[in-house]
Amino acid sequence: MNDFETRDNKEEIKRQSDYLSLLTEVVKGLKQRKNRDITACVETFGCQMNARDSEKISGILKSAGFVLIEDENADLTVYNTCSVRDNANQKVYGRLGRLSVFKKNNPDMKIVMCGCMTQEECVIDKICHSYSFVDLIFGTHNIYRLAEYLYYVYEGIENVKFDDSDENIVKRGKTIVSRWEETKVICEHLPVDRKFPYKSGVNIMFGCNNFCTYCIVPYVRGRERSREADEIIDEIKALVDDGVIEVMLLGQNVNSYGKNLENPISFSELLKRVEQIEGLSRIRFMTSHPKDLSDELIETIKNSNKICHHIHLPLQSGSSRILKKMNRVYDKEKYLDLALKIKREIPDISITTDIIVGFPGETKEDVDDTIDVIKKVGFDNAFTFIYSVRTGTPAAKMEQLDEEFVKEQFDRVLECVQETAREQVKKIQGKVLPVLCEEVNKQDENLITGRLENNTIVHFKGSRDLIGKIVNVRCDECRGFYYLGEIVE
Repeated sequence: MNDFETRDNKEEIKRQSDYLSLLTEVVKGLKQRKNRDITACVETFGCQMNARDSEKISGILKSAGFVLIEDENADLTVYNTCSVRDNANQKVYGRLGRLSVFKKNNPDMKIVMCGCMTQEECVIDKICHSYSFVDLIFGTHNIYRLAEYLYYVYEGIENVKFDDSDENIVKRGKTIVSRWEETKVICEHLPVDRKFPYKSGVNIMFGCNNFCTYCIVPYVRGRERSREADEIIDEIKALVDDGVIEVMLLGQNVNSYGKNLENPISFSELLKRVEQIEGLSRIRFMTSHPKDLSDELIETIKNSNKICHHIHLPLQSGSSRILKKMNRVYDKEKYLDLALKIKREIPDISITTDIIVGFPGETKEDVDDTIDVIKKVGFDNAFTFIYSVRTGTPAAKMEQLDEEFVKEQFDRVLECVQETAREQVKKIQGKVLPVLCEEVNKQDENLITGRLENNTIVHFKGSRDLIGKIVNVRCDECRGFYYLGEIVE
């Protein structure tokens, strides 16, 4: 047991299982009364960790008897939110307005908001004031208590006797709110409804200790806490037994995994243990912080037959001056040394990144430095964003830049990123490479869409029964950022 656990997980799992049984009876009653299925829709905003959280939410709802649908006009709609950028918040508010119309037509409809956005007190205040039709709000630390909270919603909070663990549940108007500042419980053994039968995300840690000056994540996800390696291995073995051949190990900074455990273990050591699992074909991970990526990890990837040759290595800025203001704890030279070392040791590796343009105080010369790094590293792809003010972060108090100037610089960076990415993708033209068949192509049902080890998308002729299998495909025609190919027997 690590330092972050204060309640035995088995006890909490039993408690939530009991609430799941109670919620199941509620859903049965609703189904009998309405003489139809009771539907639920889960909408996900944000990163891979949010997507994994939504699989847990869907698993709990499905186990309780809800029928999952993609239409937000459901009996129960859940928004699992993101707060990395302000436009994500605004998008959610806009969608909430649409839900209000659905609820007027169906007064029994229940609306739930959770995730990073609802860890911010100002957001909760706004929802309770302007969107009072929302029935339940909770954050990132207590998703495992969803069945319990929904039972309160359906039964009426006034009719429920809370125990000592419920002290932070309040009712604001008609909305039940449970926002935790942090948690010391890691509770992963609850139902999960995976989106893909052949691949799955696996949380190996939660939270972040880095406190980059622009980032809200440490405030909404909490401090770093790692899961025990044995629990992770057992979960992956169970996934493999259920047909999974690819896992994505998830954490805000996977490179610092294991440091807070009673018996510390490095991320590299964890990867070696995961690689030993029979039946598992591919291992991915997300995300790496440059300051913690070790030579040991590079060597582990280099010598592995299962770890995909793809690293997401956020740059954020190529300017040492701006990186210092961002509190990234590395400079331009250190980042370049690391990225180029990775490429020397693993020549076929794909490196993708995140870049922020328009951070307070950034000049054209700073952006020139970013473009210089893009060209020298040769990123396979970059998620490029305009800086977004996040209330509560140190950068929000800094003097902001002129929007027109920021847009000009963003366009410069984006053009360079796209040009570099196209050149990288072209390098595999004509090669025969293993592809994981992921789904029937959405535009042409005669094509299968798959993913290379380096994360490049390939479309090729194939039948539905290939989904979930790894096949060899010749990458024939480069279409900018993806390929058209042909299966090679």
